[in-house]
Parts: sequence; structure tokens; C-alpha cells
Amino acid sequence: MTTTRAAVQTAARELEFRDLDLPDGVDSGEALVRVEGCGICGADYERYLGDMDESDMFEYPVVIGHEPVGVIEKIGADARDRWGVGAGDRIAIEPFAPCGVCEHCTRGEYTICDQRFIYGTTSLSVGAGIWGGFAEQMLLRPGTVVHEISRSTSIEDATFFNPLGAGFEWVCRAGDAGVGDSILVMGPGQRGLSAVIAAAESGCDPLIASGLADDRPRLDIAESFGATHTVDVENESLTERIETITDDRGVDVVVDTTPGVTEPIVDAIEAVRPGGTIVLAGTKGMKTVEGFVSDKLVLNNISIEGTLGTRAWSFERAIDIIETGDYDLTQLHSHTLGLSELERAIKLQGGEADENAFHVTVTPNDD
Repeated sequence: MTTTRAAVQTAARELEFRDLDLPDGVDSGEALVRVEGCGICGADYERYLGDMDESDMFEYPVVIGHEPVGVIEKIGADARDRWGVGAGDRIAIEPFAPCGVCEHCTRGEYTICDQRFIYGTTSLSVGAGIWGGFAEQMLLRPGTVVHEISRSTSIEDATFFNPLGAGFEWVCRAGDAGVGDSILVMGPGQRGLSAVIAAAESGCDPLIASGLADDRPRLDIAESFGATHTVDVENESLTERIETITDDRGVDVVVDTTPGVTEPIVDAIEAVRPGGTIVLAGTKGMKTVEGFVSDKLVLNNISIEGTLGTRAWSFERAIDIIETGDYDLTQLHSHTLGLSELERAIKLQGGEADENAFHVTVTPNDD
């Protein structure tokens, strides 16, 4: 094959399929991967809508998709030595490819690397251009971080590595939550339920998950994953339930995974205890927060942690959990669609359909 079929976003709400040229070979630090599947998250929907156009992280035209799993077809000698994988190995690919030498990288903060390269957001005008997971093949550049994943794992479970990794990043690193800490996870989407798994694995207790009335089936899944309490915020007062559960103390950690809405940030400030931590993980489309009173943070010594991306340890922990099969992830996988149905898949993830979509996987094949 000399070309690969790829989904290219050219503007807000505009997708087209193109046959892009494949490189004749790969350089020493590169690899060519046959994509088996790519997950979709809320950020993909925001990018599809054009909400991230002003963020300086997205440049048209671009091959989208930043949660890919695939099999290595070609790999350079340096990449093979650095990554510890070879041709034929199945890998999960992190979205960020850092430089490794800037101030942020040397501190271990490689998701905010000064020279970071981001899969699924980098323009076709850069190099070979096949930098996204919604394609038959994609090129990996030097600095990419990959993780081997078992071929016996279903593609749906395998593509869940990214949201589950985010759950461990938000709960364990940003929230520093551990055994006996109380935690509230706001939003039972795929990343919210991933945070529930991470909190359960970390020994958090009580472990509270909140959502809307229509989220009841997802809140039931949260309970099966280890949540000790669930709250329907449309029919119950979140603040009153937190006070009851924690004896008026408040929770140690709040993780807000809700996308697009800002009210949960204000609710998180009311729910967290003095000296506690709020982790802001759900992006809000660059909206301002109505009702935000910064003095409440100051007077109660509350910390707020913003998070961008997930780091290697969290992805490794996620893949360990996926491969052990300790959690029934099949109840999260609502759709597996072919590449030609990508636009429908993105709209499903964004709630633009009557179908109950949750974790959606897109495969290169339309069979």
C-alpha cells in the first residue's frame, strides 16, 4: 500500500475522507502503525464543533483521533530500543509526544512540554501528516510514548486505556487520594466512571458519584465499580447529601469530569472540606464560571488542580486493570463503528442522537 485512508477535519463540523501518502520507510526514531481502533471522548466532540479553534492546540486540516490502539508494521532501530517493542507488537499510543529535554519534561511534566507534539490535533502540513487515529495507518514520531497491550484484549477494552488512564491521573496524581480519603466524582461519563475505578483501587471511602436523573444507569455502574453512594443532583441536594455522608465535614477530594457546564465547579467548592482539593478535569468550552467566589478558596485553604493529559504511570496502571479483567468494562461499550461512520460516532458521543451512547470505538474497517 502506498496510501492510507484517513478522516480529515477541515473546519468546524466538516469532515472528509482522503487517501494520504504513506512514507516509503520510517526513520530510526519512527514507526508506522496499522490502526485497529480509536476511542472517542468529549474533547473530540468539542473539536468537531470548533470549540477548541481558539486554543492554539488544533490546526486545520488535521487527521483527528487521539486514543489509538494498533499493531506496529515498521519501526526504526532507535524507536525499537527506546520503546521496547517491535514489528507485530500491539500498542496503545499516548496523545502527547514530548521533546524530553525542556524544563517541563525534565520535571516529569511532559504533557505541558514546550515543544510537545499532539496526535489528533497536528496539521497535515506537518511532515507526513498522518498524525491521527481515525485512519487505517498512522505514523509515530520520535518522543512518542507507547505501551504494549495484549492481543487477547478486545479492541473495545483496549481503546478504553485512555479514559481509564485519565481516571488514575486525576484521582491519584492530581487529587493525591488514597486509602480512607473521601472523594466525590462529578459526572458518570466514561472518564467519570474511570475515576470511580481509580478511587476504588486506591481505597477511597466514602466514594461518591454524582450525575443527572438520566444518568441513573451509569450511576448504577458506578456502584458496581465500587461507589459507596450515588447522587442524582436533579432530584437531591448534592450539598445536603455530602453533609450527611461526611457528617458535615465535606469530602477530601472532588474530581469534576463534567464537560461543557460550569455549575459543577461552584458545587465542588461547596462539597470539598477546608484544606481539600478540587480537580478540574472536564473542559468547559472556554466559558467563564458564573457564581465563582475566589475568597471561598482562600478562606478555606482549598486547592484547585487543573489537568492536561495523562502520564505514563497512569496509562500503565490502566492497562494493568484492563488486562486483569477485574472490572466488567463491556457494560461501558455502547458502539463499535467503522471509519465511514465517524461523524455519526462523534455526534453520538456528543449527545446529538436519541441513542444512548457511552464509550464509542471506531475501527478502520466498515465490516
